[in-house]
Amino acid sequence: RESMSEIYVPIMIVVLASVFQGTFGLGMKFVKPMAWEAWWLIHATVAMVIFPLIWAQLVIPDLGAVLAAAPAKEIWTGGILGFFWGIGGIMFGISVGYIGVSLTYGIVMGLCSIAGALVPFVLRFDAIYPPSIPYILGGLVILALAVYVVTVAGLKRDACLVERGQQLEGIKTGSEFRVGLIIASVCGILSAMLAVGFDNTVEIGRIAEEQGAIPRNTALARWVVVLVGAYLMNAGYAVVLLIKNRSFSSFGMKGTGSVVKWAVIAGLLWFAALGTYGQGVALMGDIGTMICWPMMLGLSLIVSNVAAWFAGEWKGMKKPFQVLLLGVLLIIVATILMSYASTLKVG
Repeated sequence: RESMSEIYVPIMIVVLASVFQGTFGLGMKFVKPMAWEAWWLIHATVAMVIFPLIWAQLVIPDLGAVLAAAPAKEIWTGGILGFFWGIGGIMFGISVGYIGVSLTYGIVMGLCSIAGALVPFVLRFDAIYPPSIPYILGGLVILALAVYVVTVAGLKRDACLVERGQQLEGIKTGSEFRVGLIIASVCGILSAMLAVGFDNTVEIGRIAEEQGAIPRNTALARWVVVLVGAYLMNAGYAVVLLIKNRSFSSFGMKGTGSVVKWAVIAGLLWFAALGTYGQGVALMGDIGTMICWPMMLGLSLIVSNVAAWFAGEWKGMKKPFQVLLLGVLLIIVATILMSYASTLKVG
């Protein structure tokens, strides 16, 4: 049987990943005076190219040899799924313009966490230790309910803001609102492709381990492959906007030094989340993605709302905040269930 440390270390790593995931967005509050697309190009380059490559080079002996020996199928599958995730990210921004941030975030987080777990669950069903199945599925159901409750809290907060006379931009009505719901739903499924892409690069991880990498660090070689596709989509979109909006000049605008700093910090935190998450998955084995992905997203939802509370976004919102606390409690229950499922993986 596994020791307690072998069981709980992956869980603790995923908890750490959720802290990074829940806080990287703070840097997005500091975009002006730079054009968004200029900021995003810097952020994506740090998050998806520079940091992943440096980290992988440091912990993977002969990364080039690992990638050269990687199966073409895994390289293409991982890269393409990463590209689809990039499309989902763009659709997130479009959806916000139709149905607002709170509802978009809730739909995307819910579908992303569940789809990212269920696809590996179906594909690797034979590798799952049967007694853990009810706990995995139960955790996913409770997590879906938790995301719904947190979304309701966000919508109630928005309603309070409107009652106070604060205008909420970008929320459509009628058929346009329904279009926004469809866009957000597709976005949530595409956003899960990052986890599915990673889950389809297992052989690359094995090759990295054969080259001398310790098991948890094999995740870094796998992310390099998946993020190629993700970066092509994100950087390509940013460049198209830079050309369309003629905003290249915003790189040299006065006061952009601090903006660049926050773009870099956000990029470092974003991949710190994925890198540590991948380490947890690698240590957990076949059931890693189906447990770690929803767990990370659920816990990061708590972290992001704690950060929002400190920023004053829930000030004077007693009833919406009480609803939020119920969602937080449900996330904790779901996390406990899925954590317990991971301890049952050995017969």
